[in-house]
Amino acid sequence: MIGLQILARRQCIAASHVEAFRAIPVANVSDCMARMTAAGPRLRPMHKGGKLAGPALTVKARPGDNLMIHKALDMAVPGDVIVVDGGGDLTTALIGELMTTYAISRGVAGFVINGAIRDLDVISGGNFPVYAAGVTHRGPYKDGPGEVNVPIAIDGMVIHPGDLVLGDADGVLCVPVADAEAVLAAARAKVAAEVKTIQDIAAGQLDTSWVEAALKRIGCDPTPR
Repeated sequence: MIGLQILARRQCIAASHVEAFRAIPVANVSDCMARMTAAGPRLRPMHKGGKLAGPALTVKARPGDNLMIHKALDMAVPGDVIVVDGGGDLTTALIGELMTTYAISRGVAGFVINGAIRDLDVISGGNFPVYAAGVTHRGPYKDGPGEVNVPIAIDGMVIHPGDLVLGDADGVLCVPVADAEAVLAAARAKVAAEVKTIQDIAAGQLDTSWVEAALKRIGCDPTPR
C-alpha cells in the first residue's frame, strides 16, 4: 500500500566501488556527472569530519515522524547509509543522539536527513557522518506513515535503494548503481588532471590561454583598455 510499505532492497552498489569512490572528492565526482546532480545546499555535514560512502537504505517519512527510520535502523546491514526524505521540514527533529548511537552499534555508515536533527553538541563532536538540513530541539512523533526502500528525491536528486551515497564537506551526492563504473573512471581521470594542474602551478607553468579563448568565444575583447 502506498505510504505504508517496507520493501527489500533489490540491488546494491558493489563494496569495491564504495571503497574506490571514498578516496575521490565529491566535487570531482559531481563534475563528472555533468554538474546535474545534487542534494541541495541545505544538506550540510553536522559531524566533526569524515567521508561518507555506502549503499542507500532509503526512507520516505512523514514530516516530523521517525517511525520508519527506526525500522530502517533495524533492517540496516553494516556499511549502509540511511537516507531519509523528511520533506525538508525543520520544525521537528528526526534523529538525535540515541538514534546515532544505535546506528553506530549497527555498523551504519551514516545518515542523510532531508529534515532536522537534534543533540547537535554530541553529533558535531564526533566523526559519525550525519548530513541534515537543520537543527531543532523539538522531538519527533512515531506514528507513521512512511516507506522503506522506495525511490526518494531530495531537491531533485533521485536516490534508489542500493545507489551509492557520497558525502564530504562539500555536501552529498548519489551515484546510480548502473552508472558507477563509468563515473568512477571519469572521476579518477579528473583527479589525475587536477594533480597535474597543481604541479603546473607550483612550477609556474600553468597554461591559462583558455581564458582569453573563452572571452573571445563570447564576444568579449580580452585586451584591457
